[in-house]
Amino acid sequence: MPSITYHWDFSFLWMYRWLLLAGVGYTLFYTIGSIMLGLLVGLIVGLLRLSRSVFVNAPLIGYVEAFRCTPLLVQIIWFYYAFPVLVGIDIPAPIAGMLVLSLYAGAFYAEVFRAGVVSIERGQWDAAQAIGMRRGQVLRTVILPQAVKRMIPPFINQSIIQLKNTSLVSTIAVSDLLYQGTLITSATYRPLETYTTVAAIYFAILFPLTLGAQVVERVLQRGD
Repeated sequence: MPSITYHWDFSFLWMYRWLLLAGVGYTLFYTIGSIMLGLLVGLIVGLLRLSRSVFVNAPLIGYVEAFRCTPLLVQIIWFYYAFPVLVGIDIPAPIAGMLVLSLYAGAFYAEVFRAGVVSIERGQWDAAQAIGMRRGQVLRTVILPQAVKRMIPPFINQSIIQLKNTSLVSTIAVSDLLYQGTLITSATYRPLETYTTVAAIYFAILFPLTLGAQVVERVLQRGD
């Protein structure tokens, strides 16, 4: 049986270098933007989740679990195609992509915030309140400074995952790196070289960040 020989040729990608660079720019923009918005959402939701009120906690738990327990791809497609039908407002793909990525990240960041605060020993709350400090003062001056150190590693890891998650916005034609790769493939019919290059670019961005996260985690462990 004759073997099939494929002749690899990456030279044609030089013609499309600006498309790939634009894709990297969009990917980084969506990564940084969704992380910042997600941190804001996560901080607010995470702190509100510390409330003892069922009326405050119930809808927040619903939000967190809805985004954590459904695939991000499904969320993006639903938010772009179904949500506008429900509200009667057309949502452009770039905005839909950023909103879903931010809410998705916010759900995970909220649990990181909440878990970090809850992990601090209850005795520290009691001791601070025993000397007359209010709950808000205890949280701000005693609990959070200790909790932040424990939050940093999961924050970094979730942010790295967020960069990989941005590739899913290509399904709604947002011009990120993967979408640009799809356009190049459609024009050249060379998917092997194109997607290999796209994968290599993602690796070149993510691998140093992963190493950096490991260094930060080791430094924090030594500090402990």
